[in-house]
Amino acid sequence: MTVAENDPSPPATPTARGGRAGLLMFAVFAAGQAMMVVASLVVLLPFAAADPGLLDEGGGLPPWPLLALLVVPITLAALVAVAGTAWLGGGPRAGRARRELAFRWNWRDLGIGLALGAGGLLLTLPAAALWAVWVGDEQATSAVGDAFAGRELGPLPAVIAFLAVWLVAPIGEEVLFRGALWRALEHWGLNRWLVFAVTSAVFSIAHLELLRTPLLLVLSIPLGLARLFTGNLLASVVAHQVNNFLPAVALLLTTTGVFAG
Repeated sequence: MTVAENDPSPPATPTARGGRAGLLMFAVFAAGQAMMVVASLVVLLPFAAADPGLLDEGGGLPPWPLLALLVVPITLAALVAVAGTAWLGGGPRAGRARRELAFRWNWRDLGIGLALGAGGLLLTLPAAALWAVWVGDEQATSAVGDAFAGRELGPLPAVIAFLAVWLVAPIGEEVLFRGALWRALEHWGLNRWLVFAVTSAVFSIAHLELLRTPLLLVLSIPLGLARLFTGNLLASVVAHQVNNFLPAVALLLTTTGVFAG
């Protein structure tokens, strides 16, 4: 392993254009968020036109459009963020998106992501249990859990939902929040702990689940720490996937009828 691979700081970008680079990366983040909204509307509008009652928390949608709503918006948002970074990010164009989003393959950082994701469960699982006791089980359920509540899916759509929650959503969300937004704040010269705090707060609020916002803030702590300690987006992606594994398994078991929802 080279010295560069052990360096926890993000890959360097030109400091002379820090303010402009921050603005461009924030625009990339905003474009990704906008794409997520637009893609969600494209999936939902045909069903809203046919029967507005189907859109009650997504629960009335047929399985495949519901899966599309789970997968397509976040995937397109991440692709927009990566493409925008490759176009607008700092430094030479070759490898620009990977460098600017601070993503590099590194076994050490992958291990740190696994460790923080697993260790973070010691914080997040009790927090989720306490939150459910405080606000009630129904109020503590995520939007995805609400949308799939009481549904029994075939094996293929159930596995797709499992993979979307476990693997796809964490990649997309990390590219946006601890990739593009994180780098924008770094370019603006914010202290790294302030970057950690701001991205965690925005991540929690952006889910638009008002009652779960404090819980989401707690859940984001190990994810942000993985990014902070390694300077590598890979670590926060892995930590996020570890965090989402148990909810994804629960979704798989309930939607296949193994356990009652």
